[in-house]
Amino acid sequence: MKSKKSAQKWPRKIIHIDMDAFFAAIEQLDHPEYRGKELVVGGNPQGRGVVSTASYEARKFGIKSAMPAAHARKLCPHAIFVRPRIDRYREISEMVMAIFHQHTNLVEQVSLDEAYLDVTEYRFGIDDPRMIAELIKQAIFARTKLTASAGVAPNMFLAKIASDMNKPNGLTVIEPEKIEDFLKDLPVRKIPGVGPVTEARLQQMNLRTCGDITGTPKNFLAEKFGKTGVFLYRRALGIDEREVEPDYEAKQSSSEETFAKDIVNVQWLKEKLKELAQEVFYDLSSQGKSGKTIVLKVKYYDFELITRSQTIKNIPGNWQEIHQIACTLLDQKTEAGKKPIRLLGVGVSGLKYLAEFQSKPSPQWELF
Repeated sequence: MKSKKSAQKWPRKIIHIDMDAFFAAIEQLDHPEYRGKELVVGGNPQGRGVVSTASYEARKFGIKSAMPAAHARKLCPHAIFVRPRIDRYREISEMVMAIFHQHTNLVEQVSLDEAYLDVTEYRFGIDDPRMIAELIKQAIFARTKLTASAGVAPNMFLAKIASDMNKPNGLTVIEPEKIEDFLKDLPVRKIPGVGPVTEARLQQMNLRTCGDITGTPKNFLAEKFGKTGVFLYRRALGIDEREVEPDYEAKQSSSEETFAKDIVNVQWLKEKLKELAQEVFYDLSSQGKSGKTIVLKVKYYDFELITRSQTIKNIPGNWQEIHQIACTLLDQKTEAGKKPIRLLGVGVSGLKYLAEFQSKPSPQWELF
């Protein structure tokens, strides 16, 4: 337990906890025959399903979330494929979240398997945030027999990065006075929101690490990237003023991509919509949620931004339904094919837990 003087150096104490391979770990817990084996939770590898979660044994073969299940099978032919059991995952998730709330009321649940905790004013009088994180990890394992990785830092951005540093069953602490050293060699891709396109543009300018970004004039970044440039500069300095929101609950799941060059080819855009629809559907399935409003986001070459949406009678039972509606919106409600497009996005809004919808979801919801 640290002294009050030592504790004062922490302006805030934020913990990000991420369960390790959550869906796959639960399946291995419930089915001993899966333990130590390459396990993939997700879609039928003979169909068009996607990977929801892979065990760490399977990840060694390059299998990742949102990857087509057929491709995962090629990477690891002997992998065991099982379909998700969202109700079971929600049951364990509720146990984990209850543990968090025993330690602090400031809990922001991001998904079934991760959350942010603000333990700046810790109810049990412990000053050291590392010790608090260790206690929480121990409580999770004692209750569920599952492991979690934790990141401890002065803000949410750094805590999120830290929790991913030493998976599985890791604990990484970024102390306030060590932020600069921690970030200087951190790849820009680690900054949430930096995708392949932005990373490629940054690398063309020899900006590969957070240290490279902070060594570049902010005005130059703003000129090249607009608001994104300012955002990158602040994150590269370790600045994040967001607060943990206990009542936060996402009302939309979305995925988008900015292209390296403006696109006119409508068929190419529809193929990209397919990828985005799959990502959104995977995200929804991991949360055990859905919604009835499909949203299409388009930014034209001249930076004009529009959104178009369609509300359907029943929740989408698979990613193909999301894709089909997004394509219809693209054809009927945009100038695709006439005006070049630089950004495309797909989302589902009005999210609720599946049990809250009167109509039952399609069996394909379970990705088979």
